[in-house]
Amino acid sequence: MSNEQVLTNARIVLEDRIVDGSVLIRDGRIADVSEGVSRTGEDFEGDYLLPGLIELHTDHLESHYSPRPGVRWLKIAAIQAHDAQVVTSGITTVFDCLRLGTDEDNGFPKGEMRSMADALMQAKEEGRLRADHLIHLRCEVSTADVLDQYEDFHNDAQVRLVSLMDHAPGQRQFQTMEQYTLYYKTKRGLSDEAFAAFVERQQALSARYAAPHRTALAKACAERGITVASHDDATIDHVEESIGYGVRLAEFPTSFEAAEASHRAGLSVLMGAPNIVRGKSHSGNIAARDLAERGVLDVLSSDYVPFSLIHAPFVLADEVEPIDLPMAIAMVTATPARTVGLDDRGRIAVGLRADIARVHRREGIPVVRSVWREGRRVA
Repeated sequence: MSNEQVLTNARIVLEDRIVDGSVLIRDGRIADVSEGVSRTGEDFEGDYLLPGLIELHTDHLESHYSPRPGVRWLKIAAIQAHDAQVVTSGITTVFDCLRLGTDEDNGFPKGEMRSMADALMQAKEEGRLRADHLIHLRCEVSTADVLDQYEDFHNDAQVRLVSLMDHAPGQRQFQTMEQYTLYYKTKRGLSDEAFAAFVERQQALSARYAAPHRTALAKACAERGITVASHDDATIDHVEESIGYGVRLAEFPTSFEAAEASHRAGLSVLMGAPNIVRGKSHSGNIAARDLAERGVLDVLSSDYVPFSLIHAPFVLADEVEPIDLPMAIAMVTATPARTVGLDDRGRIAVGLRADIARVHRREGIPVVRSVWREGRRVA
């Protein structure tokens, strides 16, 4: 016997328009979308009915697992706390970032992120999680051990996205030494001598490892059908390099020319939702709103503030002239889904998973009132 429910009197946000109507859910899938109010079903009272949000890049799990320097929280408990905040932000699919590659400054030793992935699988199997959790491996290509750490995941089906990162000074995220000095020297209280030595070591590691590790990781991902993301591309040469590696997602480009070139080449350009809400980048790079105005912003990520993923689309629709709400919502639903090959979600359409968020907003900050994943209410 099938399981049915009706959600009605809703402002349904489709990919290209908003309609007042009802959605029929049957056995965890969307069975019908119709205009008009049904006599039966859950009354949304005119609230928005959105596709469940899809988060491709969040470092938020790490902040629960390691809330203070040197502190490690119980993995299952950290995962559950992260999951709760994600779902109540309207996110039904989340790619949890696990950082691979260690150096003297940061990172996790070999085996620690493998253990976290095992804990994620355990939490899923035990029914502890409300969102659908997948894995995004953030690979620091300038570290000596990144390939060794990647081997821990060589047959893990949870891995659906891999980003190729290089945070060495003088390029990409830190194009100027002023930015790098603030981030590493001033904030960490390094002496001039210690900072100079640190910079020299990081640049040497990048020169030695970055190119061969990018090549090896891109090849491994192509063989497994894993989506590859670039990270902090700053120049046309960076973009051309990314295209050569089969990159489909351009994360956080740091210049207008890199963002525009990536978009023209068919890559999905991702920027931080906190950047939209704040109106600027926390690291002093380009503003995501400027890319939106130029029509080259495709995907938003909550990065370090989960709730920003539901907040930012409304800010864009309110404040950026070419963008309406369906276009903005697509940046956190349909477009990220397509970019990573999740064809069963991301839109309110017949046959897709009933991943749905009820959102109330008349003015100001949205309120996520309830969330369904595959037709089951999870918040």
